[in-house]
Order: sequence, then structure tokens, then C-alpha cells
Amino acid sequence: MSDILFRGGRAFLAADAFAEAVLVRDGRIAAVGADSDVVRRAAPGHETVDLDGGLLTPGFTDSHIHPVQAGLERAKCDLAEVYGLPEYLERIGAYARAHPGHEWIDGGGWDMAAFPGGLPHRSQLDFLDRPVYLIQRDHHAAWVNTRALELAGITRDTPDPADGRIERDADGTPSGVLHEGAMDLVGLLTPRPTARDLSDALVEAQAHLFSQGITGWQDAIVGSYAGSDDQLPTYIAAAASGRLKARVVGALWWDRTRGAEQIPELMERREAAKGLERFRATSVKIMQDGIAENFTAAVIEPYCRCGGTGLSYVDPALLKQYVAELDRHGFQVHFHAIGERAVREALDSFEGTDPANRHHIAHLQIIEPSDVPRFAALGVTANLQPLWATHHAQMDELTIPFLGDERSAWQYPFADLLRAGTRFCAGSDWPVSIADPIQGMHVAVNRTEPGGSVHADYPTAQTPFLPGQSLDLATALTAYTAGSAWINHDDDAGTITPGNRADLVVLDRDPFAEPPADIWRTRVAMTFVGGEPVYRR
Repeated sequence: MSDILFRGGRAFLAADAFAEAVLVRDGRIAAVGADSDVVRRAAPGHETVDLDGGLLTPGFTDSHIHPVQAGLERAKCDLAEVYGLPEYLERIGAYARAHPGHEWIDGGGWDMAAFPGGLPHRSQLDFLDRPVYLIQRDHHAAWVNTRALELAGITRDTPDPADGRIERDADGTPSGVLHEGAMDLVGLLTPRPTARDLSDALVEAQAHLFSQGITGWQDAIVGSYAGSDDQLPTYIAAAASGRLKARVVGALWWDRTRGAEQIPELMERREAAKGLERFRATSVKIMQDGIAENFTAAVIEPYCRCGGTGLSYVDPALLKQYVAELDRHGFQVHFHAIGERAVREALDSFEGTDPANRHHIAHLQIIEPSDVPRFAALGVTANLQPLWATHHAQMDELTIPFLGDERSAWQYPFADLLRAGTRFCAGSDWPVSIADPIQGMHVAVNRTEPGGSVHADYPTAQTPFLPGQSLDLATALTAYTAGSAWINHDDDAGTITPGNRADLVVLDRDPFAEPPADIWRTRVAMTFVGGEPVYRR
């Protein structure tokens, strides 16, 4: 492998530190510094990458993402790129006509904000003679038609599962929306993807992520959930065959219907992936609550207007015991926590655990202020999904009115966490939202919708959302690079440092040299994994 010399722009090192040139040799960073010094170290016949005034950064690591599910959805009835009931029905009808032999119409990507009260209805899909199962963008609900409900045997007499809810009409008839654990009542009836389908979905997703500069990730659910199949065999096979080129940690799914008896099984699953260069199954994902928009996020005081305090999926009295045992066995614990009660329950469970296991809590939509200092005190990393911290229809119409003014002001307190000394990592939750880290950085800095967003024309999209919680660009970029590499225990990645792996991204401009409002315009020009180009724009 010949030397690669990057010059003609700047390389981001850390905070306010930049270099003029970077030399890569045998897949590793060989030299960093002034242009003249680095050029002298390049071997004869080296390749030169002209940054053309752009920025070289470490490869991005997405610390909370679902690529296999994303790849499958892109191959099915994908609603993520359109918005509104007419557009959804047009896309669904076109997909049905294009696939007359499909027994089911399934896919996803619809947005709650496109419907009054956030709820579509089964009747809107009854123009089809086949069962329909469409997962909501956030993956916390499914939209189904009457035929699907009939096949599942769901009637007005069907009770809600303990971890979910069947949305109902006034007379008790199921309306066609299944929340949380109720999704499985229909989702498990849909056609199962083949091993080849899953493998192809992973590879297709990987190609898309490389185009976004993402060279590694943590898959936030490796297991069976919401009608999806276990992806562990897919990752193991892809890593063994060489199809997986990114570096991935799998967060093994904690079955919330079971207890500590599943830990030996999790250890066996971790062992099954041992020895693979590109994949490790060393984390465990615990989903502690749902989402605020359907009132399943676990909150302390009742929701305004509708009452209720959401769901704690794992009994808090048992959660500390489970987390302590996972910690003793060397697992990292990766929490989903949206509501302030769920965040507190997760933090409580980390009392006395080993910070070396690098535990983290994702989403963190609402944090009661007294809990903010506990992250640093416990050595717990805040796993940020910055794209959600804006004024958008779902926030303004389906969240804030039900949280109330005081609690709404506790949302996504990035700056408060930073001031308290919290370590950050960052991710997208793709396909819940787009995978592009640049757009996430734009929101982290500006707290407004990126200018190129599908919903940027929403009336308040460019009104900063709690602007006092903004981050500077260097901090946001570090969260997506060094922070997320650290959470994956990739200690030789995430920074442009001699000896580190040459997982690198070339950006088409230097966002540090442009107005913060224009960060979203930045695009990935090239992506390298171990010094090998895996994407060129």
C-alpha cells in the first residue's frame, strides 16, 4: 500500500488544533503537522489527495443506529422521503402496483406530525386488498389496515400488552395504530427476510453510511424487536466474509419480558462474535421507556392534558440488579431513555458500576436538572441525537403541549451537560432520522432545522430551540469522532494522531471557516477505512 498524503486544506485534530498535512502509511497515520515537514516524510511514488480548501476529519462513528433495519426499509415501501397523507398514499399505492405478488405491503418511515393528533387510521389503508404493516419513523408504532388486524385476530376485546398499547376508536375498535410492544401482534406475521435479504440490507446500508463519512457504528438493537429478526448472524457472517468493512459494535437486545436468566445467553452471543476483526457484540441495549409523543416516555409528573406518567419497561427495583450483573461480566450497557424518570432510573442503575465499561445513555430528551451532574460523577457518557433538538411539527404540536413549560425547558440540555463535565458521543438513530452527521452537527450548534431538511419550511424551523443549550462546532464534531470511537472501545481511532488507524473523511469545505448557519451545506467528498478509499463523491 503506497503512502497517501493529504494536503491543500486543514486537518481537524482537537478543539482549536489543526494541521496542514497528514501522511498515511500502511493504513495508519504516519505523520501530522506542517505541510513542508509532512511532505518530506512521504515515500517516492506516494498518492496525493488535494483537500482543495476542505477539511480532513477522523471518520465519523455513529453511536446509536439501526443499519440492517434501514437497509430493509429502503428495499420495501419506504415513506421516509415523502411527507403527508396524500404523498404517503401515493407512495403506498405505487409500491403495491409494482409488487402484485407480495402477500403483505410492509415498510415504514411515516411521520406522526403528518396526522391530526399524531394518529393515522386503518381505513386510510383499506383501499388495498392485502394486509399492510408500516412502521412509524421513530419505530415506536405501526400503522396497519383492517385486513392486518383481522389476520392477527385483534378485536375490541384484545387486551393491551404490558409493554404497549392498541390505539382504539371511541367504541373500542382498534383504530389501526399499534404502539410499542403491541407492534409485535402484527409485525411477527409479516414475511420474514431471508439471510440473503439481511446481508444485502447491511451492505446497502454500509454503502450509504460510507457516503455520509461514517466508518463505524454501534448497532443499537441486535436481536428480535418490533417484528424485526435477530441481526447477529448477519453481522457475524458479513464480518467473516469480508463484506463488512466498517468497524461495528453490536448492542445485544435485552428482552424486557425476561430477567437476569438471559444474561448467560447474552454471554454466549458475545462469545459467538469473538475474534472477528470488524464486529464485536460487547454491549447490551436496555430500552427503559418509549417516546413522549405517544405518552410512553417515563416522566415524573403526569403529562399535561392527558395524565399518565408513561412506562418503565424494566422494573426499576430490578434494573439496578440486572445492570450490576451485566457490569460484573464486562458488558457495556447502552440505555434508551427519553423521559426524565427513565433517565433517572438509568443513572440510578449505574451507581457502583465500573466506568471502564463505558456505559452510556442515548436520546436524553428530558433531564431533570438535578440529574445533569450525575453523568460525570458516575462516568456515564451522554449519547446525543442532536437532530431532534429543533422546533419541528412533532416537537411543537405533539410534545411541548403535553410536557408543559417547565419540563419542555429541560429538553436536550447539551450545554448544561458539557458544563458539568459530561463525556459525549453522538449518533443518528437512522432510519428514525437521517444518518448524515453534518446535519446533526448543524443542529447541535444552531438548534435549528438544517436548511436542506425536508421540513425546514415549517414556520418555526429556523427559530432556535432553547439556544442556550447549543454546542460549539469542535465539541459537536468531537462527539461524532473521538467520543463515539471511545464508546466503541476503538482506542486507536477517532483522532488524527500518529499510530491511529487511517479512518478518515474529506469534507468539500471547511465548516470552521464558514458561518455556523451554513454548516449543513458541507458534504462528504471522500471516505477512507484503514487508508482504503470506500467512497468518492
